[in-house]
Amino acid sequence: MSSDFMRNREFCLSILKEYTKSDSLLKHAYAVETCVRAYAEKFGEDVEYWGNVALLHDFDYEMYPTAEEHPNKGNEILAEKGFDDEFRKSIMSHADYSNIPRETKLMKTLFACDELAGFITAVAYVRPSRSVEEVEVKSVLKKMKDKAFARAVNREDITKGAEELGVPLNEHIEFCINAMKKNKELLGL
Repeated sequence: MSSDFMRNREFCLSILKEYTKSDSLLKHAYAVETCVRAYAEKFGEDVEYWGNVALLHDFDYEMYPTAEEHPNKGNEILAEKGFDDEFRKSIMSHADYSNIPRETKLMKTLFACDELAGFITAVAYVRPSRSVEEVEVKSVLKKMKDKAFARAVNREDITKGAEELGVPLNEHIEFCINAMKKNKELLGL
């Protein structure tokens, strides 16, 4: 089987939608995809491949939400569908508890964008316009200090992600905000 399907967004999107029905989880997948694709472009990497890894990083989460299942179950499903090791290991590495070391730029980028994309979305939702257009780096940093705000988001992962990627936190936040602004319609922001 040709590996082209791993670069085919429509095919990967059909897998995402087969396993994920929640609008918020779909939008999270799109937000992470948006940030990772922007980094792939910046780094001169394969934008389609990187984007699809990000698109599918949580596809199994709704059906298999426990640490024992996610992302392991997704890894099994993608292996059955013929996705290569690099694709699946990149997804596995976004969960610290999977104990897959983040060795590649793709792995580090996915991890760096995952929690941050969700956090930027949460910050946008509390703006009067509910738009990412109103989100600024300083407001994201301020909200990160508020432990009651979006408490499910791991602030340590946001900081650690930027460090692993080798990008100052402020720059990383700004880069992701700008990427999300360009795709705000799909993201509902």
